[in-house]
Amino acid sequence: MTTASRLPGTYGPDGGANLADILERVLDKGVVIAGDIRINLLDIELLTIKLRLIVASVDKAKEMGIDWWEDDPSLSSGARHRELAAENERLQHRLAELEHRDTA
Repeated sequence: MTTASRLPGTYGPDGGANLADILERVLDKGVVIAGDIRINLLDIELLTIKLRLIVASVDKAKEMGIDWWEDDPSLSSGARHRELAAENERLQHRLAELEHRDTA
């Protein structure tokens, strides 16, 4: 008697996967979606839009070398603090130069 071979049961008993399982797999492995949109008129390229989307967990993204949000002041309070500290230092230096010029 032979039985049909099946893949190991990684999903629920009914063969389906719930959203949490799918999301966990996507965030663990990561997904890349890439596409290009081109608009041409009489063989003249008017517009090209390149779309790249990466869906992954923060840990997986860092593992891949993607960490742009850490240096973006609008997304990271640490980056905002560093940017303000650097601006403050530049302004203090400029003020010291101006005061030194006035006393000379």
